[in-house]
Amino acid sequence: MTDTPAAERRDQAVRAGVEQGLVGPDAPLAALLDVTGIRLGAAALTSAFAAVTDAPVLHAFAVKACPLVPVLRLLASEGLGAEVASPGELALARAAGIGPARTVLDSPAKTPAELREALALGIAVNADNPQELARLDALVASAATASPLGLRINPQLGAGSIGALSTATRTSKFGVGLRDEGAREWIVEAYAARPWLTRLHTHAGSQGVPLALMAEGVRAAYELAEEVNARVGRRQIDTVDLGGGLPVNFASDEESPTYEEYARLLLAKVPSLFDGSYALVTEFGRSLLAKHGTVLARVEYAKTSGGRPIAVTHAGVQIAARTVYAPASWPLRIAAYGPKGRPKPGPPVLQDVAGPACFAGDLLAEARLLPRLEQGDYAAVLDTGAYYFAHHYAYNSLARPGVYGFTASPSGVHFAVAREPQSLPEIVAESGGATPDALL
Repeated sequence: MTDTPAAERRDQAVRAGVEQGLVGPDAPLAALLDVTGIRLGAAALTSAFAAVTDAPVLHAFAVKACPLVPVLRLLASEGLGAEVASPGELALARAAGIGPARTVLDSPAKTPAELREALALGIAVNADNPQELARLDALVASAATASPLGLRINPQLGAGSIGALSTATRTSKFGVGLRDEGAREWIVEAYAARPWLTRLHTHAGSQGVPLALMAEGVRAAYELAEEVNARVGRRQIDTVDLGGGLPVNFASDEESPTYEEYARLLLAKVPSLFDGSYALVTEFGRSLLAKHGTVLARVEYAKTSGGRPIAVTHAGVQIAARTVYAPASWPLRIAAYGPKGRPKPGPPVLQDVAGPACFAGDLLAEARLLPRLEQGDYAAVLDTGAYYFAHHYAYNSLARPGVYGFTASPSGVHFAVAREPQSLPEIVAESGGATPDALL
């Protein structure tokens, strides 16, 4: 596809973005997506699992990681489906042309209406708890459905380094706790009583969760599937949903761990899961997009306070809420570019990179060593392709940035609009602008 390194493609795109006017004095913020990098990531995922199993594998992209229709469409063109967790995400997947057979609905709080729609469409559903399973009982009894149906279990193996993203703790809100008293027997009996329950789902967590813990969660699901099938005397469970959650390296350009490493670890830990007896589903999100997104922000002012240089930019909490509110868990790399979009030379200087929001903690980087950013330079916020600029936080009614996919080659850089920048009339409209007298 290309031999150009990702960092070189990024440099080309930043320079071209400045030259072509995507960013500048009147457009101080833009988000860039490396289309080539996304395609390479999807290919790496599919080939990694194809190398360890001949079984059918649906790689369902976790829409929550980047809920943009053109991104979903791009991933679908690479053979991926969609994992959705709300009516909104399902609507986005459908708008991207992803069919029911390649869509999985997961959520801990599905309404009856959501379940009815999914079953009417034939979308796979993983029930989260006994009460949801009871709702499925009624729906399955009332109308035939082509939906593959499963149950999510929590293997209760412990947490990673980020508690908020560790979904296999003893008290996690997700799934049926496998180690709770009587739970395992209840799960087996639930399957025995429901021949239409044919899938089993688990997900141990994402960022901060070690691969070994994720693999233990998959092994727990496999062993439970084998127990259920032995109890009912046939292969009732025919598909195991492994979840996603491959951690991302936010410290450098290196993409690690890789899908190949994870697939080979799973093969070593749970070899029988890959012998073709079970179809598989994966639900990766962050790892497919994070390294391929960059936020490019113009430095509006460069100042000094208390002896500390501060670059005030237009990228802050509205595009990087996790980093601003939990910087120790979500540090982001910053690259310095000059006013013409070229990497900035010069000795590194300890400085803060601040956002535009009106509170003191709106910092993307604090006491960071970078070539000193000056007014008119650009701060590039790296590794932001997932869970950042696509998840706007409307603090101070700051506008959503435009998102531009790019392809870079020796002949130049081509940009395509994935999402238009938000306009001021749009901000007013979604803030009740059409009904100003409603409360009078």
